[in-house]
Amino acid sequence: MGPEAVMLGTGGGLAGVALGFAGIAVLALTTDWAVRVEPLSVALSFGFSLLVGVFFGVYPAHRASLLDPVESLRSE
Repeated sequence: MGPEAVMLGTGGGLAGVALGFAGIAVLALTTDWAVRVEPLSVALSFGFSLLVGVFFGVYPAHRASLLDPVESLRSE
């Protein structure tokens, strides 16, 4: 598994969670709504972000690794 894909997926997941918490804080301050964050929803959103980041980082790299370099560089 590509470490770059894991790092990008983790960074994106953490940024999304941080933006979510910031949005919730703004919502709680500007409205009279009672806001509650479920840890499961945070874990699921972070895990999905990590999964998407890893898949879209590793799958194209794996497909490119199967190509013949000479054929890939030859232009038509």
